[in-house]
Amino acid sequence: MTDAHDLLFRTLADPTRRAIFERLCSDGELSVGTLTAGAGVSQPAVSKHLALLKQAGLVLDRPDGRQTRYSARRGALAPLLDWTSQMTGFWERRFDDLEDLLKRMDQ
Repeated sequence: MTDAHDLLFRTLADPTRRAIFERLCSDGELSVGTLTAGAGVSQPAVSKHLALLKQAGLVLDRPDGRQTRYSARRGALAPLLDWTSQMTGFWERRFDDLEDLLKRMDQ
């Protein structure tokens, strides 16, 4: 796995960050204040989580007067989808091999 993959997995491993990202995916562009209201953590904590999501390329920020609005970059999940597809293929082959072995053992 590349460093980019590691960063993506580490970033999404935190349940609060994952919830913030999921909320941005479902609700669209939101301000820090709106995200804080539903996050169950303080505004400084939400801001720190957003900074890490931005560093991982999962969110974009846009200044809007005195506020900053954030939106999800769903396309940033592509490496995760690629990795999951690779692992699915790997395990499907392994289970097929195991099934063949068990059939041969039954004969």
